[in-house]
Parts: sequence; structure tokens; C-alpha cells
Amino acid sequence: MSTGTGTAPGAAPQPAGSDDLSLAVAVLTSPELAKIVDLAAWVDAGWLYVANADGSARLPVTDPDGPWEIRFGRNPLASQDPMRGVPLAAALADPSPPNERDAYPFAGSRLLSAFGDATRSPDLIVVHTPRHYWPERGGHLGEHGSLNAGQSRAPLVLSGPGVRVRGLRPGVARIIDVAPTLATLAGVTLPGAEGTPLTQLAGPGARHVVGLLWDGANSNDLLHLAQTGELPNVARLLAEGAALTGGAIAEFPSVTLTNHTSALTGVGPGRHGILHNVYFDRATGRQVIVNDVKTWHAACEQLRDGVETLFEAVARQRPDAVSACVNEPVDRGAHYSTFGLVRAAGNTGGAGDMGDYLPPAEGDVHASARWVQESSDYAWSTRVDALGLAQVVQLWAPGTTPPDVMWWNTTVTDTGHHGGGPYSEQSRAALRDADARLGSFLDLLAERGLLAETAILLTADHGSEAADPADPACRGDWGDALRAAGVRFRDEGYGFLYLGESVLAGLTPEAK
Repeated sequence: MSTGTGTAPGAAPQPAGSDDLSLAVAVLTSPELAKIVDLAAWVDAGWLYVANADGSARLPVTDPDGPWEIRFGRNPLASQDPMRGVPLAAALADPSPPNERDAYPFAGSRLLSAFGDATRSPDLIVVHTPRHYWPERGGHLGEHGSLNAGQSRAPLVLSGPGVRVRGLRPGVARIIDVAPTLATLAGVTLPGAEGTPLTQLAGPGARHVVGLLWDGANSNDLLHLAQTGELPNVARLLAEGAALTGGAIAEFPSVTLTNHTSALTGVGPGRHGILHNVYFDRATGRQVIVNDVKTWHAACEQLRDGVETLFEAVARQRPDAVSACVNEPVDRGAHYSTFGLVRAAGNTGGAGDMGDYLPPAEGDVHASARWVQESSDYAWSTRVDALGLAQVVQLWAPGTTPPDVMWWNTTVTDTGHHGGGPYSEQSRAALRDADARLGSFLDLLAERGLLAETAILLTADHGSEAADPADPACRGDWGDALRAAGVRFRDEGYGFLYLGESVLAGLTPEAK
């Protein structure tokens, strides 16, 4: 079935009958939903289609980086400038822009990867607008998940031995480049990776390799605060290394578990199989939630055959090397793993049953007391990150043999950006907290004489952009309009539509 093909140039497509796909596209591209629906995307008969209220375009699936053919009106993905909204002043000058002023880096390949899994990919993808405010479905003041530059841009900082350049460097990488780059730093390869090692920035030469992921950290703000002295330990990294001002562009959707997995495998969701924080698997007929305290420890069970993690690559090629994975669900192959400990505990609630093991948030010297007191989510993330730091200190303590390769995930940065939105007091407090914990680690390395022997890569899994709770037109649920039109669907993760289903799947705030 081909929706709208054969339409005369300049004319809006007519639904091909009353099938769910044609009807859903017609509903989602109506002007009434333009403030919450940035665009809809689907694959049909060898083409990737995109459409919104202003126009439509298509791209051959065999040429994801090729030119788009305009079907009518304006191409919703007219700009793919990866540097749109860089640096901070540019982002602040046009915050959370509308589609006609926005940019969608690597849009073809990122969308096609999301459609690339035979049993888990949706029939239709809805991309929400940057300003969409959706608290009824677990939304926040700070948002991500979109295809656009602001929500997709993670920081990318490299520091230490093997790093060949210094300072802020114009340019952009992709999250799928992270694992190949860490592998190169560690002296191994990831032959199945879709990303490429950033050899123009760094190469082998370090005795130890550390990857840091600050979940949800806004790249512009991180670099700005490092330059103004508010993140002194990120500044320490920059003094011995470099950052790409355009950061690293997340895979789509720009959500947590999809991009943690891409960062540690070097492949997109169509290859690794973790399509979203929550998705529907037609092969099993069930909803799969991977980004939840009850399921994090089992996330790697969803990896597709043939996908290799960074830890597995190190074990295969450097059998004497030791790897560690702290506070990270994508841990397969690591010798030491936080979630390995959760699995060993055998609790049915997974990490949700590990509260007794978390340090208290109150009195944490690395935490912002105001936000610990005002936000239960911030307090919980603080406890998680305090335990993470305790594990890192234990792994690198004097008298121990530290890991050759370590990955360390930080949680509070995502909580702060969700709670206050980017550039807010809360998001910046979260960045300062993460920086303070980083400082404790760097001081420990210096104490042991290992700082000059350790290469460090700092990134995130996505960016953050501000929603607009003040505009009533930016509120609401496209599902209401779809149901009113009689479309049969289930909406997973919010935006992944599986058509022909009559169930609207729920999503817990934790899975957001």
C-alpha cells in the first residue's frame, strides 16, 4: 500500500481508502495538531516518507543520505545542519524552534534505523515538537526524544593520553561513534560497528580508558559552564583534551536506553534491537519496557544476535584486560557490573528493590541540598549516583589493580534537565553535582599517579530542550484525535505507533 503516491505536485495527498496508515497520517498532519506534532514518518514500497501540516517529502531507503524528493508543500526535514543551535548564545536566541527554523541532523539514516527491526519497529513514527508539554504522559519541563538537533545533541569531550588536539573544536560526531572511539583508545576494534572511531581526535596511548555518560546533559550548557568556571573538573578534562562544539548526535529516538545501547555497541536501534525505552515486539506479542528500575538489569536480553558490546570486544581481543561497568544497564561482557550485582541478588523488583543499599541523599557533600529537599526524583538520582561514585572509588582505590576499561553512567543530570528544563537552576545544579563527583575521581587518579595514563571520554545519551507549558496549543495527546478518527493503534514510548491494534499502551514515568 502506498499512501498518497501519484498525487499531483503541490496538492495535499488523499488518503488511499480508510486503512489505518492513511487515516493516521491524515489526522497527524492536520493543522490542529501542528503545535504538538513536528512530523510523521513511515516506510512504504522502498521509500521513507515524512509529512506534517506544511508538506511532505520522501527518500529512497537505499540512499539514506541522498536528496529528498518533495511531494507537496515544504520538506519537513529541509535543514539537516548538525550545528544548528550552537553555541549556547545561538540556542538561547531561538529556543525550541518551530519546524521551519529547526534542523534534523542525519535524518534519513536515523529514521531508517528506527524502522530497521523486522518485528519491533513501528508502522508509523510521530515526532513531537520541541515545545510539546505532556505531563499527562510523564512529560517534563525539559524534554527529549525528538529527531531535531536540540534534543539529539549530547556533549563529546576527550581528554588524556592519546588525545591529539586541544580546546574547543568545531564539528560534530554521532553517538554510534562513541564505542568505536573507546575501542580504539583501548587498542581493540569493533568490526561490526556502524559508527567510526574519531581518529582525527584521539588514538591509542592510554593505559586505562574511561567512558563517562552524563544522562541528558545539554552540550551547550556543559561547555559554557566549564568555560565560566562552574564546572571546574570538566575544565580539567578540557585542559588536557578537546571537545566538539557540536557534540555527538543521538540515534533516533533520542531517549535513554536506545542511545546507551548505541553508545556501547556502535550501532543504531535497527541493529541492536532496543528500539525505544518501551516498544512492542510482534514476535512475542508483548510490550517490552527496558528503561525502568524493575527491568534495567535485564535490558541486555533484548540485544539482537551478532551485536557486540565494547566490553565483549575488549574481552575477545584483550583477554587479560579487566572491564567495569558502573550504573549502566548495557553491561554485557563486563567483568564488574552494578547490574550484575542486581541480577545476582535475584530480587523480582530489580534495582527497585535495592533502596536499602543506596546512600542517603541528605548530607551528600556532592549534592545540591536545595534540590534534594525539593524534588524526590532528584534525591533518588543523588542516591544512585552516590552509590556509583562509591563503586568507582572502590574499583580505583589505592592497593587495587584498577580496570583497564571502565564505563560510568550518571543519572542526576537527566533528572535536573527534566525537572527544570535546560539552562535552569535545577539542571545546572545537576551538572555541578556531576562535576563534583568527577572531581573526586580525578583527584583519586592524581593521588595514584594514574591521571596521565588514563584517557577519558565524556558524553551523554541525548540533549534537552524546553517545553512550553504556557501555550495551551502545545498541550495534548495526538492519541485522542486518532481514536476519534477510528484509527486502531497502540502508541509505545509515545510516538511509536503499531497499527491495527486497539490497545493504547501505557508508559510509566520511570520509563520516560
